[in-house]
Order: sequence, then C-alpha cells, then structure tokens
Amino acid sequence: MADTHLFINTELDFESNTQVLTHLNDFLSRKGFVKPSYLQALFEREKSYPTGIDFGFGAIAIPHCDASHAIKPCLYVIKPKNKVTFNQADDDGTVDAEIIIALVVTNPKEQMKLLKALFTSLQDEQFFNALKNSKSNSEISDIFNQNILYN
Repeated sequence: MADTHLFINTELDFESNTQVLTHLNDFLSRKGFVKPSYLQALFEREKSYPTGIDFGFGAIAIPHCDASHAIKPCLYVIKPKNKVTFNQADDDGTVDAEIIIALVVTNPKEQMKLLKALFTSLQDEQFFNALKNSKSNSEISDIFNQNILYN
C-alpha cells in the first residue's frame, strides 16, 4: 500500500455530507486521482451502503466506491472543523463523523486490504484519539504511515 498517496486537510467546514462528497470529487478530480464518474458513484454508494461508522468512542465516515472510478490510489483524510452527519453503515441511524477518510483504490484486492487495515486501526480507541487530537497534517501523516500505509 506504499503506492497509495495520502492527502490530509484539517481546515474544512461542511454543512452536509453532500458537501463532503462534492468536495472529495472536486479535489480528487483536480489532482487526477478519480474519473468523471466518481461523484455519481459516491452518491450511489452512500445511498445503498452508507459509510458512517460509530465505534462508541467516536465516529468516522469512509466514503468510497468501486475501483472502476479511480485513476490512481489514494487516501484523503479530512478532520473537519465540525462533525458531519452521515448515515450509519450497519443501522438505520446516523453518526456525526469526526474524521472522514476517502478511500480511492484501483485494485479491488487492495481495497479490501486497505479497508481491513483501516478498520483494525480505527477500532483501537488510542489510534482513533491520536487522529482526533492531532494538531497538524504532519502528525496525521505520521500516524497513517506508521499504522496503515507502511505497516
């Protein structure tokens, strides 16, 4: 997973998950990581299989879609200024995501490996709190590089 590019942003404020998904598309399209079909695929994925996850000690969202909409693999970690409501993956409720991690992969097998690494790490309250309490992009980058991308 070392070829997965990591983007980080801690300066954004969103009013809805629709704004988040639109931002992901705009940003990742400009950077050349996703195809024009990406935004529609994200919306369809969120409608059918929501990506909000509540761990009890905090909540995240992992917006992603099929690898056919990707050009190059990346993770885009957003720690928004305010929590963003997403529909919950395993329930009919909602979660207020404190961290958003867009997952873009070109190989479905890599997607499963990356999702597994993410879930394993994010279920660890210490890891989650380290991300949530990080003060800079470089801190977040170090956490991801040590625990997920180069582990």
